[in-house]
Amino acid sequence: MTLHTTLIAAALCATVSTPVFAFNARLESDASDAVKERLSSASAILAAQRDGITATSDIIAAVQSDYRTLLGTLYRSGYYAPVIRISVDGREGSTLSLITLPKSVEDVVISVDTGAKFTFGATKVAPLAPQTELPEGFSTGLTAKSGNISLAKNSAVDAWRAASYPKAALSSQSIVADHNAKTLDVALGIAPGPEAVFGQLSFAGTKRVSQERLTEITGGIEGKAFNPETLETAAARLRKTGAFRSVAISEADTLNADGSLDITATVTDAAPRRVGFGAEIDSVEGGTLSAYFMHRNISGNADRLRFDAEVSGLGLDSGVDYTLSTTYRRPATTRPVLALVAEAEIARTDESSYLSNSATFSVGAEVTLSDTTYFTSGIGYRYSDDSDDLGDRTFSHFIVPITGARDSRNNTLNPTTGTYFEAEIMPFIGFSGSTTGGRLFADTRAYKGFADDRFVFAGRFMIGSIVGSDVSDTPPDLLFYSGGGGTVRGQPYQSLYVDLDDDTTTGGASFIGLSTELRAGITDKVSLVGFADVGGIGENATPDDTMNWHAGAGLGLRYDTGFGPVRLDIAAPVSGDTGDGVQFYVGIGQAF
Repeated sequence: MTLHTTLIAAALCATVSTPVFAFNARLESDASDAVKERLSSASAILAAQRDGITATSDIIAAVQSDYRTLLGTLYRSGYYAPVIRISVDGREGSTLSLITLPKSVEDVVISVDTGAKFTFGATKVAPLAPQTELPEGFSTGLTAKSGNISLAKNSAVDAWRAASYPKAALSSQSIVADHNAKTLDVALGIAPGPEAVFGQLSFAGTKRVSQERLTEITGGIEGKAFNPETLETAAARLRKTGAFRSVAISEADTLNADGSLDITATVTDAAPRRVGFGAEIDSVEGGTLSAYFMHRNISGNADRLRFDAEVSGLGLDSGVDYTLSTTYRRPATTRPVLALVAEAEIARTDESSYLSNSATFSVGAEVTLSDTTYFTSGIGYRYSDDSDDLGDRTFSHFIVPITGARDSRNNTLNPTTGTYFEAEIMPFIGFSGSTTGGRLFADTRAYKGFADDRFVFAGRFMIGSIVGSDVSDTPPDLLFYSGGGGTVRGQPYQSLYVDLDDDTTTGGASFIGLSTELRAGITDKVSLVGFADVGGIGENATPDDTMNWHAGAGLGLRYDTGFGPVRLDIAAPVSGDTGDGVQFYVGIGQAF
């Protein structure tokens, strides 16, 4: 054999050979498919095989940890007499030593005989606080899943804590398996401990906000009956300020002599300044560039000042829009739930149907009613210089913006369950010849996941109205239009409006929008979306049969980045006479 032939043969052998310590692993069991799936997901040795682990020490360590792991998995499924064997090249894994390791591992077989499934026999948890709700699965005759025992204990302890007994704990437990009857008897004893009130709330950590100001934000709790929800609310108020990178609440180990419990809130300041940038593009609304600068804790009161700038409509023939705004927010102004908010904005909006130069200033209050609900109200002034088919006009209004919202979504950027509702009411009182009226708008969204959230159905309904002011006497940027990414995908941006009798066009005094999506997960990162949108615009304040309608539909892809999905939608017109071919939209987060 020549040297050249020898080198080729060696290269081929190296190509087809397997790693020195590569191994095979499999699970053999009489369990149901669902239990097998749980065992496979829990097994460290099967995970090691999937991850390509080759070190013998790591393989043997995974084998020996699997005995306890798989046993716990079976307990959680209601099996209390299983037989677990793990064969490593014909030897029982539990007999192997991590000191004298085998040179290699080739074959690992996990054999699981689940045995009979156990049900709960006698179940008892005592004493219970009033209105304690134990888990439904913790009942005689039901599958004795070990997780339900933990849930029952936690439910009992949490109920006592909610009743102002902060040191409630498990005092005794008796768990007896009857292998003949295949039942599990469980008796849990709870020690409520003494009833307590809140003691001193102190603050620790790196902070530039004073103790007095922090107390104003959290609200005074000293002397109030102990309740974990009060602590959660205090922590949420601190986090919402945005002044802190982290917030942690801890309770003293023991009560004070007067029956009070001291609390410590440890906070870490966030970086005082933050800068951000964004970009978005679609085929109709053009490109959008945005940036912001935020100064946290600007005066040492956990307040913040933010500046935003945006340029949109890039690449369009209709013109470029500019917006510059600033917002000042001071939490806990007069009350912990009330924040002072001052806003100012100047904008130039160059749309195909109108050109508007506007300035707005408002000051108001935001009231946080709960973790999911808030309400804002304010007063302000609004000026706009507008040009459209009706001519050149100026508007001056005293405004009273009012907004309320409730958000129960599990994720704001990629929700799979929950609802969102927002309502806006803005009376505008005209002077210097401007007309008085009001703008109403509501946005409702709902989400329902199924098949472990692999599929998500999402729906959105919007409705708006201008009352007390005709479309010809209302600033055009307050009127309603339909078409584009925020209303009807597949239709050109703001392509649906009102045609007046004198062949002039303007926005509508009423609007209805409906969107539906079915989001289907293809992989852990990629989802396919089918959607349909409908929009209607009317000249009258009340939606009626004179409204104009159009619709669009299409398909989209989502790629989950971890902080929100990247969105690509491709849509086409379905009905109406405003369509202009296929449109595409790119952005961050779901469409709604």
